[in-house]
Amino acid sequence: MNLVQPKRIGMVCRGEERDVAVLKRLIECVDKRAEVILDRETAKKLKRQSQGMRIEDMSADFLICVGGDGTILRTLHYLKTPTPVLGINMGAIGFLAEVQPEDAVSVLTELLEGFTVEKRERLSVELKGERGQMPYAMNEAVIITSKPGKMLHFAIFVDGEELERLRADGVVFATPTGSTAYAMSAGGPIVDPKVDAVIIVPIAPFKLSARPTIVDINGEISLALLGMKEAELVIDGQFYKKMGKEGSISITRGEPAFFVKIEDRYFLKLQDKLRSEG
Repeated sequence: MNLVQPKRIGMVCRGEERDVAVLKRLIECVDKRAEVILDRETAKKLKRQSQGMRIEDMSADFLICVGGDGTILRTLHYLKTPTPVLGINMGAIGFLAEVQPEDAVSVLTELLEGFTVEKRERLSVELKGERGQMPYAMNEAVIITSKPGKMLHFAIFVDGEELERLRADGVVFATPTGSTAYAMSAGGPIVDPKVDAVIIVPIAPFKLSARPTIVDINGEISLALLGMKEAELVIDGQFYKKMGKEGSISITRGEPAFFVKIEDRYFLKLQDKLRSEG
């Protein structure tokens, strides 16, 4: 296994006081062993404006995100290059942010000697009639009613063949990485991130036979609104776009995201974060 020794490390911080305290320790850890670049807001807060730049302009060997999973998802949406990400978990659960703050300095010290990466699949989402580029979905793309209490009527197709036609509050299209997020809350299965799949989970369907479905990520999934109600397209809980009446979307395999590999302990992490109360 070839290790990459970092020469330039990017750092993004959510900005809360305790997050900044952890970030300062990480900067001290790197010291003169690698160049550090910061997101603009953090650089301004630390009075290091010369090291600050927009996230989308960052070119680094890997990027440290100090915050919760939301911080990582927003950062991935901004990034223009396939930069590996390391998350320091300052949030509640932290599936993407694997490193606990008390371990951050020791983990980074090891990574300065060399690191490896792991690939996670993302989804590409296209909205019919929309010209602008939408961010890839790391966790999920959700179609949901614009008016709570009013169901949508829609059809889902896989490679042109109709999979389901139903009335529901909406539907979640999740990656295996996102199977422990909104999709799980909506009743979907937990899927190993190594599986090349998309999980389709209806939200409160008005149909007893409507159940979650797992399909090949290499196919094309499409959804068409059949009624006259408007919907919202939500990507990773960060990006929102209104879908007009009788609108449609297409979902295909997107460009992958990369994460700094810490340990291959997915199922142990699952036990710790989701099943510890059982």
